[in-house]
Amino acid sequence: MDARLQELITEVDGLIDCLKEVEEQVAPAIGRVAENHRHGAVNLVHYAELRQHDVRAVQGGLASIGATRLSTAEPAVLARLHAARNVLSAYNGEQLKYTGSEVRDAFATADDILEDHALQLLGYSSEETHSRIMVTLPTEAGEDLDLVRGFVEAGMELARINCAHDGPEVWRRMIDNVHTAAREAGREIRIAMDLAGPKVRTGEIEPGPEVGRARVTREDTGVVVTPSKIWLTPADLADDEVPPVPAGLPGRPTLPLRVERDWLEALEIGSEITFHDNRDAKRRFTVTRIEGQGVLLEGRRNAYVSNSTLLETDWTKTRVSGVPPTEQRLRLSIGDTLILTDDQTPAVVAPDVTPRIGCTLPEAVAAIEVGQKVLFDDGSIAARAVDKQVTEQGHHEVRLEVTYAGPEGTKLAAYKGINLPDTVLPLPSLTEEDIEAFRFVAEHGDIANVSFIRDADDVNFVLDTLEQIAQESDDPERVRNLGIVLKIETIPAYEGLCSVLLAGMRHPNLGVMIARGDLAVELGFERMAEVPRLIAQMAEAAHVPVIMATQVLENLAKSGLPTRAEITDAAYALRSEAVMLNKGPHITDAIRILHTLSTKLGRSQRKNRQMLRQISSWMPGNE
Repeated sequence: MDARLQELITEVDGLIDCLKEVEEQVAPAIGRVAENHRHGAVNLVHYAELRQHDVRAVQGGLASIGATRLSTAEPAVLARLHAARNVLSAYNGEQLKYTGSEVRDAFATADDILEDHALQLLGYSSEETHSRIMVTLPTEAGEDLDLVRGFVEAGMELARINCAHDGPEVWRRMIDNVHTAAREAGREIRIAMDLAGPKVRTGEIEPGPEVGRARVTREDTGVVVTPSKIWLTPADLADDEVPPVPAGLPGRPTLPLRVERDWLEALEIGSEITFHDNRDAKRRFTVTRIEGQGVLLEGRRNAYVSNSTLLETDWTKTRVSGVPPTEQRLRLSIGDTLILTDDQTPAVVAPDVTPRIGCTLPEAVAAIEVGQKVLFDDGSIAARAVDKQVTEQGHHEVRLEVTYAGPEGTKLAAYKGINLPDTVLPLPSLTEEDIEAFRFVAEHGDIANVSFIRDADDVNFVLDTLEQIAQESDDPERVRNLGIVLKIETIPAYEGLCSVLLAGMRHPNLGVMIARGDLAVELGFERMAEVPRLIAQMAEAAHVPVIMATQVLENLAKSGLPTRAEITDAAYALRSEAVMLNKGPHITDAIRILHTLSTKLGRSQRKNRQMLRQISSWMPGNE
């Protein structure tokens, strides 16, 4: 026991010395952070250094004598090591080496700093909850104040607007509706807006034939449950005058078609329309509804209709128009070859021809090196670069071998995301469009969520751009106080997290978002068991608030029914200072359930620490 005790003393003293040494080494970087982040910057450096050591044996030794396991050291690393050293001193009959409030009050001080930073960035949370609920607003939130009121009543505490969609006019209406609903509820709800960053996507694919489908739905026995439906409107109307398909029709989507006005106006309820569809199958539909200039037809069979199809009723005929081209996709299987090019010529879909598809960001194609991974459509297709060349026309081309796809192959559509986890892209973290959106956020929003962060240089560029916007603004202090949230979604950002955080801590109002979707694509899904937790621990060490994002209660938001697994996942996410919910038809239910979970867990956990509240049902004798 005495020999092991001495070993533990030596090992703990060694760790303490290492922490002090690294603090001195990075003193210039610590000196550049904002004053309110100074304490967190020092602790962040200590924590990053601690995680460079394998301290499992030390943890086991300390636990064996009833001292700390160091497993929740994030808030105050050095103080936790000092406390462990004091326990060892007491066991060894020595005078305590470290005394004073810096040891005794370190955890409480760290918690207070983090809570102050969360309050500054995210606003108030309920007294019974630790985490705030951030909700992604759909486009309809710009027009439907009652929809936003429902979000607020259910428990929304932050509203998120994705600047990759809609535009400034819609954003303004969304913000006005949030402010109105918040004012009516007597609460403050802050506006967070996402800056998309450069997006690497597949290029265009040539359109397919102009054929539309009207389809029935059937039971497993083949009995038709809902009819196939066609919506007819006059061909002479301008596109913006065409009556929309009636809302709420059951079954498969209704096929909209254009026909001659005189033929259409002769139809009545019950009129029968016959035609031979694209497969030369005779089809019969009946008029079931007339609304203004629109006529609804229903049938009992599927029909494939093209712009050459002739409709007939009472011996008069009309030719169909308005059928758009079908969307074509490339089907890729493991072992297939695909050529990625900066040539924006639409991809051709043809059998026995090596598919070739463009990339919307030409610099990305030039940057890919042989051997690097290329992932498509959220990782549903993975490939490896096996060759690259520059064509006679000056286009960069990368030949890819597909290494992952579905058992029957996976279809790749136009404008799907491309992830390049191994490739260094020579691009700034903000595009010109992002900078324009940044100006809008600085004037109208409270928080800018910044995508595509890879390293400290990207963070510095964001903060320098913010300062430039401030200097051009009529209210520079408002701009300088804007919340900045760094989205951690790339491998370089994760691997260089300490330097990314230190660069961000130049800004006093800082947070991080753990974007689990892109992280899962780049790192692989198997890493998601640990990576979000490791990022959250590093941020806690820096006393920087965390927003947990991607697929929280997603099944509930989309279908109305949660899975058991996503309830557990939501409970884990609620350890963060905020949780982001995405859009869905049942999002109000998801907000309400997440708020209930947050209220229950707010009394039982803080970050990774379990709070031992009373559980009266466990009292002996209770039945």
